[in-house]
Amino acid sequence: MEFREWAKANADYSRNLITSGIEGARSGQETFLNGESLSPFLGESVRRALKPAVLGACLGVLGSHPGYRRKSISRALAYGLLGGAIGLGAGLVWESRRLTASAAGGALMNIGRVRDEHWLTMHPIDYA
Repeated sequence: MEFREWAKANADYSRNLITSGIEGARSGQETFLNGESLSPFLGESVRRALKPAVLGACLGVLGSHPGYRRKSISRALAYGLLGGAIGLGAGLVWESRRLTASAAGGALMNIGRVRDEHWLTMHPIDYA
């Protein structure tokens, strides 16, 4: 097999893997949401993630104030924003974990199917 043929075959296989993974993730998402829209789920997740965001902001402000330095409001605000962003991100990840698991499961299932089909074309089984 020439390099060009090998590269084309691998590019096609990679494209099939990516396409099937995206389709699997979409089907996993649709299965989790039961035909409902994603917007209400995301809105509820953001609302629930506000508590960790506030906690992170408070910890950021408290962490910016060492006892031996002069107090700096801009530093406290910067650390508070950073802590709030980290808290919001962690809260969103936690609140959407079931949706993420469903999408990842669908993607992995479809990718496994494509990999099995590829293996069978590369290693045909002769029953004769």
